Amino acid sequence: MKVLWITNTIFPELAKVLGNDPPVVGGWMYGLANDLTKSGIKLSVATAGPLLNDFHDSIEGVEYFLLKGQKSILEYDSTLEDKWKGIVEIVNPDIVHIHGTEYAHGLALVKACLNLNYLMSIQGLVGECSVHYTAGIPKKEILRNKTFRDYLRNDGILEAKDKFYQRSIKVEKEYLISVNHILHRSQWDGNYARTLNEHANYYCCNDSLRDAFYISEKWNIQNKKDYSIFLSQAGYPLKGLHKILEALPFLVDQFPTLKVRIAGNNIIKVNTFKDKLRLGGYGKYLRSLIKKNKLEKYIEFTGPLDEQEMVYEYLNAHIVVSSSSIDNVPNSILEAQFLGVPVIASQVGGVPEMIVHGETGMLYPFDAVEILAEYIKDLFSDDDKALKLSKNGINLGVKRQDRTTNLEKVLEVYQNMLQAKTVNNDA
Repeated sequence: MKVLWITNTIFPELAKVLGNDPPVVGGWMYGLANDLTKSGIKLSVATAGPLLNDFHDSIEGVEYFLLKGQKSILEYDSTLEDKWKGIVEIVNPDIVHIHGTEYAHGLALVKACLNLNYLMSIQGLVGECSVHYTAGIPKKEILRNKTFRDYLRNDGILEAKDKFYQRSIKVEKEYLISVNHILHRSQWDGNYARTLNEHANYYCCNDSLRDAFYISEKWNIQNKKDYSIFLSQAGYPLKGLHKILEALPFLVDQFPTLKVRIAGNNIIKVNTFKDKLRLGGYGKYLRSLIKKNKLEKYIEFTGPLDEQEMVYEYLNAHIVVSSSSIDNVPNSILEAQFLGVPVIASQVGGVPEMIVHGETGMLYPFDAVEILAEYIKDLFSDDDKALKLSKNGINLGVKRQDRTTNLEKVLEVYQNMLQAKTVNNDA
């Protein structure tokens, strides 16, 4: 079986050949790609972008394509259509698997080659992100904290929200109404897609994790850094870092050594003139909350982390918090439960399907920072409760993220797609 993947990232093996740093996102795809090739699938992987150069080569059994576009992958780029046709002629795929509805480069393939057998994997949902993007930040605060960078790039919080909305109607909706097969990860994202395309075939499948998680030891309460909270990302309002900051004043008197460690670039840094020019409105708003509540010593950004570094942060955390205003199936929850780190998460989107409250994690209403603070206090103070969540999280995560099971499910989906195409051709 020949399968063409359309992805949003350059895979690590290709990045090394190109002399680039391996990506720190999209890790769930890399292990699955290796498993598929070992199972006999002839896999090709393609991505596009204006900063890339056209490329075609095979590396470690996978055929890679890069397409140089003329526009950002946020926008439809008709110049990619002929390039996609050329790739289809080379690969002649039985199945085209598009990973994510967020970016438009794969849509040029769908429009150029209407009759291919397409599978669309839902990752996040841009439409829902646009609705919840400001994450409860008052409009007056958004306007008050707008920065020079926001004006220069026309990319403040409200502008970013509108860009998500535009992508939802021009890209995501077009994907979902154009394909016949949709792979989703929760009832929530599946139901959303059905409102746009009730006639598609739907399949639900769990993602596998990055390799480092499967060879790692599990979280040990004796080895944690006491009163440390780990967040896997917080680069924009939707991820809810400001809600963590609103909860901290209820905690710091009782836990004066508390630390919040945040993976990713430091979006509040103003150490240099360049830092100040780069500061966005959300970073400025976070700085205002930190200053108002004297939280400077409690917040640490780690910088971008590879998979081994992510594992290290999980294993050293006291708890993991997922504080998004909307989310589908956050990787941070999957990873934390698999390793056994106690999890607290906002009760949004597909998250309630991942956690049984009080058993495999704690759920709180997104806006209820007082409840969030109380749950953090509980886990900081009650080792037995933390150990219960850890044990149950491991039992759930190991089963849900079993690579063999997830590989078999994807292969089953591919086989069903081939059978459906054969039936339709014979009809």
